[in-house]
Formats: sequence, C-alpha cells, structure tokens
Amino acid sequence: MKDDELTYEQARAQLSEVVAALESGGAPLAESIELWQRGEKLADICRRYLDGAMAQLEAAKADLANGEPGAATTWESGE
Repeated sequence: MKDDELTYEQARAQLSEVVAALESGGAPLAESIELWQRGEKLADICRRYLDGAMAQLEAAKADLANGEPGAATTWESGE
C-alpha cells in the first residue's frame, strides 16, 4: 500500500512498530536510519490527518458560534 493510501490508524500502527524497533536498539545503524526516515514520513501522515480533523472541528465550532442552522454534528444533535 502506498503512503498516500494509508488511513490514520494504519499510519499510527506502523509508526508504533517503527518506534518499537528503534527503541529495541537491535538494528544496525543503516537500518536505524531507514527506520527513522520511515517514522518521519509516518508521523507526517498522522500530523496531516490530525491537522485536518482539527480544522474541521474549528470550522464546526465557528458555525455553531455563528448560529448557522444545521451546524451541529450528529454527535451533538444526538442522532
């Protein structure tokens, strides 16, 4: 699967695996560098998902503050 096809959950799970491999300290230097680079890419994917979610939340909060009809999400309206 390509990086741009990963869901947030998949990227986070892979990042956890990379962190665990690096923390174990058993990999040779070259492999550790590759793991680190992979971890940076995965962290960026997660960051983009989280930034997008935050932007959606901020937009929803702004809509609610402005009293726009239909601005409540299903979790707020109890549906």
